Amino acid sequence: MRKIDLCLSSEGAEVILATSSDEKHPPENMIDGNPETFWTTTGMFPQEFIICFHKHVRIERLVIQSYFVRTLRIEKSTSKEPVDFEPWIERDLVHTEGQLQNEEIMVSYTL
Repeated sequence: MRKIDLCLSSEGAEVILATSSDEKHPPENMIDGNPETFWTTTGMFPQEFIICFHKHVRIERLVIQSYFVRTLRIEKSTSKEPVDFEPWIERDLVHTEGQLQNEEIMVSYTL
């Protein structure tokens, strides 16, 4: 069975909120599928974003690539509107001094 990256704009995912934006590196870069683009933030903490799937999806694996992230907190909501979030995953990430942080999280959840 072919695995599909459901967190791509081409699959219908949409960034509906981001607490920071840079015109050269907007939040939409997170879901464009291009490994050469990225979202950059102002450096203020914490930073948040909401990705909406617009349909029920089964999540089996999360891959997070970042720089200088101390704690990753993921919340989930099954509401049609971006409300009623509940804690799902929280991890302290290893500081890598300017090196790319690759975090792979195996899960099994249907939203």
